[in-house]
Amino acid sequence: MFIQTETTPNPATLKFLPGCTVMDQGTANFADQASTQRSPLAKALFEIEGVTGVFFGHDFITVTKAEDKDWDTLKPRILGGIMEHFTQGRPVIAEDSAEGSDSDADDSEIVTQIKELLETRVRPAVAQDGGDIIYHGFEDGIVYLQMQGACQGCPSSTATLKHGIESLLKHYVPEVQEVRAA
Repeated sequence: MFIQTETTPNPATLKFLPGCTVMDQGTANFADQASTQRSPLAKALFEIEGVTGVFFGHDFITVTKAEDKDWDTLKPRILGGIMEHFTQGRPVIAEDSAEGSDSDADDSEIVTQIKELLETRVRPAVAQDGGDIIYHGFEDGIVYLQMQGACQGCPSSTATLKHGIESLLKHYVPEVQEVRAA
């Protein structure tokens, strides 16, 4: 198994591409070791000293490190952990803890438009940088979003939200007045 790595706009986060599907659908974000109970892979990665965040996308894993740690030391250990996990054929997410998806049946036409734009235009671009964006709501002209993975805590994430995503949503959905971090 050959695992590629890519830098992200967030210097504290690296993107690992194992060459196989990581998540069949959706994404998973682990902000601390306590949240890893449903994922054997996230749990193993958090056992590496210096790992402070793990995020799974469709075909990638992003790992965030502590400020005082160096990628030259961490990267080989992370690569080894990912390789061992996949060669053993272990699940990324334990089957008995899969989360149900939210129902979109009650969404207004505006919310449906916002979600569609996020899914088709924003999410693929953010995934290229090793992250994801989560919709949290639309109220009084304000869209609430949360950045995850490499985008969470990235120095350019505020600019991405305010200038990139806000401009896109305002252009296509006139009812949107602002985008804020949730």
